[in-house]
Amino acid sequence: MKIKLATFSLILSSALFMSQNTHANEKPFAIAIHGGAGTISKANLTPELRQAYKDKLKEAVDKGSKVLEQGGDSLVAVQTAINVLENSPLFNAGVGSVYTYDGGHELDASIMDGKTMNAGAVAGVRHIANPIDLALAVMNKSEHVMLSGAGAEEFALTQGFTLVANSHFDSDARYQQLLDARQKLQAAQKSEQIAGIEMNDLDYKFGTVGAVALDKNGNLAAGTSTGGMTAKRFGRIGDSPVIGAGTYAENGVCAVSATGHGEFFIRYQVAGDICARVKYQQKSILQAADEVINQRLITAGGSGGVIAVDHRGNIATPFNTEGMYRASRSNGEPAQVMIWQDQ
Repeated sequence: MKIKLATFSLILSSALFMSQNTHANEKPFAIAIHGGAGTISKANLTPELRQAYKDKLKEAVDKGSKVLEQGGDSLVAVQTAINVLENSPLFNAGVGSVYTYDGGHELDASIMDGKTMNAGAVAGVRHIANPIDLALAVMNKSEHVMLSGAGAEEFALTQGFTLVANSHFDSDARYQQLLDARQKLQAAQKSEQIAGIEMNDLDYKFGTVGAVALDKNGNLAAGTSTGGMTAKRFGRIGDSPVIGAGTYAENGVCAVSATGHGEFFIRYQVAGDICARVKYQQKSILQAADEVINQRLITAGGSGGVIAVDHRGNIATPFNTEGMYRASRSNGEPAQVMIWQDQ
């Protein structure tokens, strides 16, 4: 009996050691996504629409997380999650893209690999269903970082992409937003207040979608995709395709995707600044992201938010607007999906 007890004790001890050792050897993995930040009023968002947003965010983060759980690359997880959001009319990217002042659609996207520091971006494309896919192709299949307009689409054809009609991105809701924006702009022009209304008073739908991820091999990646700004003119390009402004990733440091008033994110190099604070000042991702979004950016008059993940899988999602569509998952845990600060 003593032998049996001793044997059982040895087996139990071995099992506990193996379990602890296996847990210790497990590599962290995490993903966070966003679907845009801005004036997201609880009063104006019906329970049905709120649930629709949360369901789509959960679908995107779950699909991205599944890639990571299976040992997949962070770049694939980012692309997978963003594709879900680009293919939903709920978000200002892909089929949900807003209208330009002239009644068309111009889309931007970028992606960055923290392992190699390679990046790809496209700006002002009009016939690419999933701009994040073309940004990835620019990174992997060309010697360039950013391609724009017709040139980007010419490159897309060499890579086997199928172009879609610009009307592919049409929607009644977005068109009504354009009509409202035009009316406000025209009224502002008559009163000579155009600069002020463009920057402060008009709800321009600064919507963007993005994802950041850390895979089990410690590789970080970030990607961002957008339909731009409602009623934008003159080929305006925001921060989404600009590496260091709207997108940034560096192994051992962090990955960031931004959403908000792009002009400010470009001027203040928001994504790169956050990672620089982590890298050179040894600040936590939570502190670095909060300082940039809720101190530096807001003091300058910029609105928006970011999603960020560091090399240990810690996630930060600060924003200085009323709300930000976002979701995250770490190490296979259930998804956290939120719109406002408290829910």
